[in-house]
Amino acid sequence: MELPKTYNPKESEKKWQEFWEKNKIYEFDPKSKKIIYSIDTPPPTVSGDMHVGHAFSYSQADFIARFQRMQDKNVFYPFGTDDNGLATERLIEKLNGVKSRSMERKAFVKLCLDTLEKIRPSFVQDWKNLGMSCDFSIFYSTINDHCQRISQKSFIDLYKKGREYRKEAPTIWCTECQTAIAQVELKDKEFDSVFSDIIFKVGKEDLIIATTRPELLPSCVAIFYNPADKRYKNLKGKKAKVPLFNQEVPILEDAKVDQNKGTGIVMCCTFGDIVDIEWWYSHKLPLKSSFTSEGKLDKNTGKYAGMAVKEARKSIIKDLEEKNLLIKKTPIKHTVNVHERCGTEVEFLVTKQWFIRYLDLKEKFIEIGKKIKWHPDFMRYRYENWIKGLNWDWCISRQRYFGVPFPLWYCKGCGEVILADEKDLPVDPLVDKPKTACKKCKSNDFEPEKDVLDTWATSSLTPQLAIELIKDEKLKQKLYPMDLRPQAHDIITFWLFNTVVKSHLHHDKIPWHNVAISGYVLNPHGKKLSKSEDKTIHPRELIKEYSADALRFWAASSKLGEDLPYQEKDIITGQKTIIKLWNASKFSLMHLEDYNLKKPKKLEMFDRWLLTKLSNVIKECTETFGNYEYIVTKLKTENLFWKTFCNHYLEIIKDRLYNEDKRGKTAKESAQYTLYTSLLSILKLFAPIMPYITEEIYQCYFNKKEKLKSIHISKWPEEVLNDKVAEKVGDKAIEILDRVRKFKAENKKSLKEEIILTLNKNDEKDMKPFIDDLKAVTNAKEIKFGKEEKIEL
Repeated sequence: MELPKTYNPKESEKKWQEFWEKNKIYEFDPKSKKIIYSIDTPPPTVSGDMHVGHAFSYSQADFIARFQRMQDKNVFYPFGTDDNGLATERLIEKLNGVKSRSMERKAFVKLCLDTLEKIRPSFVQDWKNLGMSCDFSIFYSTINDHCQRISQKSFIDLYKKGREYRKEAPTIWCTECQTAIAQVELKDKEFDSVFSDIIFKVGKEDLIIATTRPELLPSCVAIFYNPADKRYKNLKGKKAKVPLFNQEVPILEDAKVDQNKGTGIVMCCTFGDIVDIEWWYSHKLPLKSSFTSEGKLDKNTGKYAGMAVKEARKSIIKDLEEKNLLIKKTPIKHTVNVHERCGTEVEFLVTKQWFIRYLDLKEKFIEIGKKIKWHPDFMRYRYENWIKGLNWDWCISRQRYFGVPFPLWYCKGCGEVILADEKDLPVDPLVDKPKTACKKCKSNDFEPEKDVLDTWATSSLTPQLAIELIKDEKLKQKLYPMDLRPQAHDIITFWLFNTVVKSHLHHDKIPWHNVAISGYVLNPHGKKLSKSEDKTIHPRELIKEYSADALRFWAASSKLGEDLPYQEKDIITGQKTIIKLWNASKFSLMHLEDYNLKKPKKLEMFDRWLLTKLSNVIKECTETFGNYEYIVTKLKTENLFWKTFCNHYLEIIKDRLYNEDKRGKTAKESAQYTLYTSLLSILKLFAPIMPYITEEIYQCYFNKKEKLKSIHISKWPEEVLNDKVAEKVGDKAIEILDRVRKFKAENKKSLKEEIILTLNKNDEKDMKPFIDDLKAVTNAKEIKFGKEEKIEL
């Protein structure tokens, strides 16, 4: 079948998506005896459309999945959506013009579920359009009953193991989202701030303390200096009076104080930061609050009560100035913790929350990390550094409306925790009731837990969310630990670490053998591409203008873990490769119509040269792709295709293909065998990266010969020939061809211009098998051998 004149990606990509789905090309086969390769696919958050960062990292994961499938493995590649988090909740509010807290919880939850059912198909379609080879029939949503059941069972299991507790304790709090958050949800952000030098009184003496947060003065409970700081040794055991609020607080020693920061002496407030909390615990200090959960000063702050933080800060500074209690103000750049979801500066409030206890296992988690193979390896250090810096147990309760409910109630009679029965899961304690009375006091009066689980408490179970969709228990054992976790590096601390935690606590296993970490997409200034910038380069529009293959070709231009600047010219390069592949295939297939798949008894030397070059590339690509280095396949195949195959080989064999009468049938058959073998191998090498164009060409010709439904379930190409002599002498012949082309270009002559070519006498024996092809491709009237090489018109 002859290829059409031009390739139409819009028609082709839609056609092959439907073909793959109808023919179940990527479906995992539970009955297969093949080696299983299981992937813990990242479930994208349903918070809008796919952005270019998604296209970048998900393409890289799909390269690996497609390669493993072509290694004749039974690939378990599920797909899920993460749709129970704060980002989804905000999207629902935006789409429906509502606020969750102004609605009944039951009504808002129903609105969320109904809206997700409407928008999820379009959202998932973006991933299908990208060419993801997931088995979309193995699908989960982190808010559906299946996932809620597994998440609630996880909670019950860890509670029974003594790993979960509820406690009133200092908690990281987002005043914008109105919920507790975990340490993993923090990020650093730099703000303009002011160091205010404030006068505290020690008896009649002035004590100068520098702070960026004078609004915390009402909750000051102690003053600290470093025991090595001789300036303040005389203050040991004394008390200081806090300005404006006049409470007396002890002056204490602690080695955590930085002698070189500010005045070298600091106030401890409950709570300004994590160090305050540590001091509060270790020195058994009293508790004084300053803030409400809305981020306003509370009733303990006197006339400042009800003010927002920044308003209170200005007002207190003004009052300090009026009372001559402010020495100076120094502008600084100040890095503070913000909630990664909304960018709001966090506060530390004392609230009652649920925690998973894991700080005692930090060394164990580092040990587990060393058992996993990291791609690239240096990403393991990010994981380890995060663990070493952990200061808090994992806070898993959230004060939100939409999410996976805690499967428990509290007995009103004695306060006992009443867990749901596992056979009843999933449950909603606001709707459902315990089936039995309290075992401790026999009461039947219960209070439901209103909080919901942190979304990461569910997402950390993605291996189980996918595997539990399989019914065969023996097969489940083969799927876990999984072979691969692909993900971006910015959620190593979120998703990867928390999955390690859950896997260890539940199963005492590593969750995967390998992790593949992708980088960021950068803007022209070398910064992470922002969401506002994403909108100007939407994947849907890029696919529409160019093609999914071109977008994927760009994504293959970066190693795992490496950030990649977005440049449209790189996508255009991918598009040019697609056009070239189409045209080269069109020419090749035209000359393969009468090819009978037989290998000739004798191969021409230039054919042996190409097949050796091809085999070298296949060998290197197989080894490196097996180590997740897909970029080597992209670069090596691109070079082989453009330079060796198109620029040289196709030109060399034209004489044999067109002039069978002159060159002989055997010479033509040698060219056809080599053309068939090399083109099919090149298509297979490109297939993981550019699935659509390779499928189109394969289906137009090769499927009838190879008898396989799709190129994507064919075997990865194998080495064909290793003829080092043909390669060495062939390289020399190519150098001669290039010199002739250069000579004609410099003399402004057509490539068809006849020449007389003199080659070195010493090369006559080696070159003899190449002469007929070399003479034809250079259009040499005569090829002679002499003392020196020369080209004559």
